[in-house]
Amino acid sequence: MQLKKRLKARSYLGVKNSDIGDVPTRIRIGLIVGVKGLRGQVRIKSYTEDPEDIAAYGSVSTDDGRELTLTVIGSGAGVINAVVDGVEDRNAAETLKGQNIYVSRNVLPPPGADSLYQVDLIGLHVKLTDGKALGEVVAFHNYGGGDVMEVKGEAGEEILVPFTKAVVAEVDITGRRILVTPIPGLLDDGESDHPEEVD
Repeated sequence: MQLKKRLKARSYLGVKNSDIGDVPTRIRIGLIVGVKGLRGQVRIKSYTEDPEDIAAYGSVSTDDGRELTLTVIGSGAGVINAVVDGVEDRNAAETLKGQNIYVSRNVLPPPGADSLYQVDLIGLHVKLTDGKALGEVVAFHNYGGGDVMEVKGEAGEEILVPFTKAVVAEVDITGRRILVTPIPGLLDDGESDHPEEVD
């Protein structure tokens, strides 16, 4: 039962910090993408390493502050099928569609020496290994080709950095910085190394 993000293996996707009420930090572990049947079942895109662990951390909360207790009953087509305590019919389940699912940060086990939680990287400063500042980590995504770190650049621009061991040279949570190895295409300065030929 892991929710850890390892540099070598994808295990947690689309993580952002989120605050609600008295809970200082929540971690998004899934998204309710639809409903199934007439008895209140929901379909969930799980972001946990083992998708069925979505229900392993006790009650979860939603974007609008509802507290839910989930029971996983199956999976298929890349989603988890679950029942929600107190949700008895399709109409009630429909009200949950589109809601992100969160757990409190303090219910998660501490990461091991070779692991980390992406949520702990939100807000860290990103620099190239040559010292040039890139910006600040604002989110993580996965578009099917591996984890991508979204960095808000110094001028407010969006910079997408592959979150791989080949690109991410160092993660220093204590020092609140990430060092990134420059790769072709990482920064588009509007200039080409190969000027266009003219006749």
